[in-house]
Amino acid sequence: MREAAASILILAVTMNFLALGSSNLKACIRAAALQGFFVSVFPLFFSPAPTLRLLGLVLVAGVVKAIVIPGMLYRALREVHIQHEVEPYLGLVPSVLLCAAGTGATTLFASRLPLMPAHRDLLVVPVALATLFAGFLLLTTRRKAISQVTGYLILENGIFVFAQLLHEAMPALVEVGVLLDLLVGIFVMGIVMNHIQREFGSLDTERLSELRD
Repeated sequence: MREAAASILILAVTMNFLALGSSNLKACIRAAALQGFFVSVFPLFFSPAPTLRLLGLVLVAGVVKAIVIPGMLYRALREVHIQHEVEPYLGLVPSVLLCAAGTGATTLFASRLPLMPAHRDLLVVPVALATLFAGFLLLTTRRKAISQVTGYLILENGIFVFAQLLHEAMPALVEVGVLLDLLVGIFVMGIVMNHIQREFGSLDTERLSELRD
């Protein structure tokens, strides 16, 4: 079980590099969806004794992260007729290198924290922090709103992984609240994307500077 949990976390971190290293928006969304699936099933291998509550959380999280939200993003892609992130604020190669540096830094930082041996061996904290960093990086270095929403989704995946350390103490209502917050964020960004596309025929967020009275 421990080996499987560690393997799942490694796969989740790999998706960070795939999302940041691809200019193809479909590939970026696909990486976020796969990561959502990995982090959703991770609690089954992390928990010593899965409960019905945990199984319900895994099911809901998996459906929302790996199916519902990526499906919404794919639909947005079809409607706005864009396929690639053409001119990001930070290039693809520098983004991947910065992500690699951030992943290494979070590993060193986590090794200095007073963690339980089980948590340290499974790389839960390093993976959570690295995923948070990758999501923030994608959110702030991309011009297209769809890329930014994908970054938000990856960032929330990091929060979800970190929350597993406190799963026993975290009420189910709080866990569902995290997913609801994510859905609200996606809907808001969907409205923003719709207005940008309708007004300017583009999803470049720099166009927001033109929205003046």
